[in-house]
Amino acid sequence: MSAIELLSDLQCNGMKWEGEVGLSRKGGAGPSDHKAMTLDGQTLMIPVLNLASQDSPYTGKTDPLTGKVIVSKNQIPVATLSAPARPKFYDLVTADGIPYDQIATLHSHDVLATTVLQHCIRMNGKTTACQFCSIDQSLKSGRALIRKRPDQLAEVAKAAVELDGVTQMVLTTGTPNTPDRGAEILYDSVKAIRAQVDLPIQVQCEPPNDFAWFQKLKDAGAVSIGMHLEAVSDRVRQQIMPGKAEVSLDVYFAAFDAAVKVFGRGQVSTYILAGLGDTQQEIIEMTENLAKRGVYPFVVPFVPIQGTALEHHPKPDPAFMQSLYTQIGSQLRQYGLNSQDTQAGCAKCGACSSLKAYE
Repeated sequence: MSAIELLSDLQCNGMKWEGEVGLSRKGGAGPSDHKAMTLDGQTLMIPVLNLASQDSPYTGKTDPLTGKVIVSKNQIPVATLSAPARPKFYDLVTADGIPYDQIATLHSHDVLATTVLQHCIRMNGKTTACQFCSIDQSLKSGRALIRKRPDQLAEVAKAAVELDGVTQMVLTTGTPNTPDRGAEILYDSVKAIRAQVDLPIQVQCEPPNDFAWFQKLKDAGAVSIGMHLEAVSDRVRQQIMPGKAEVSLDVYFAAFDAAVKVFGRGQVSTYILAGLGDTQQEIIEMTENLAKRGVYPFVVPFVPIQGTALEHHPKPDPAFMQSLYTQIGSQLRQYGLNSQDTQAGCAKCGACSSLKAYE
C-alpha cells in the first residue's frame, strides 16, 4: 500500500488512539475530532476522537523515545508517522487575558484557521440545523470565543506567522441573520489582518445577497473564497441540511460564477462531503459542473462527529473515495485546475482529503 493509499484509508476509517492524544481538534467548525499526521511529506487530518474511529482496524500511539506515531493495522505495525508539534503561539494570551488558541487554531501543519462568528441562525432548530455540524461544541466547552474581533485576529495571525511559520489563513463563519451572510464580518477581519501581516487569506461564507461583496472582500485582501455545498443533490440537502437547502443550487451557481469573475478560476472553491448519501454519479456530475465553471470541488470523506445528529452515520468506504478521487482528478486536469495554483484555503491545504494526490 502506497503512502497516499494508507493515508486515504486512515482518513476514512479513523484510528483508535492509545494513550494521550495531544494536539488535536475536538468539535467546532471545519475538521473536527481529528489529529494532523504526516507521511512522506503529506499531512492529512485523521479522525481519532469520534465514535467511528473506535471501530477502526488501525491503532496509533506515540513512541516515547522518538515522538513519532506508530500505526498498526490489526495489531501489526504498518507505518511510522509524524505529528506537528504544539505551535508556540498557543502559549500566548491577549492583553485582556484571552488565550490565542481560543481565537484561532492550527490546521494541518502550517494553516491558521478560525470561525469568526461561532454561531449560526440555523444551529439550534431541529428543522433547520445541518445534522453534521458541531460549530457549537467548542463554544459550549469554552475552547472558543463566540465572536473574534478583527484586532484579536490580526494579533494572533501576526504571532502565528512569526513564531510558527504559518503560510496561509482560513476565515469561516457561522451564518448570521443578515443578508450578507457573514461577508461583512469577514471583510472587517481580513482588512485588519492584512494591515498587520502579509498572509494569504481565504474567506468562507454562504452566498451573500449582493454579489458586490466579492469585490469588496478581494479589495480588503482576501485572495480566495469558499462557498460550501456539502451535499450535492436536493434529496440529501433537504434531508441532512434542511435550513441551508433553502438556499437553492441555482443561487450557489450564480454566486460561483460571480465570484470566479472577481477572484479568478481556481480561487473559488466548494467543500463536498462524500458519504452523506449522494451517489457517486451525483457527485461526479456536480464536480464536472463546478470544474467547468472554474470552481475547485474539494471533495472530502464525511467524518461523523461525536455529539452531532450524525455521530452514528456510516463512514464512507475507502474504495468509494478512491474511485471518486480518480475521476475528479481527471476532471481537474481537463479544466486546468490545481490546488497548488490556489493561493489560500481548503484546496490549497488539502489535509482533509487525498484529492491532491490525484490531480
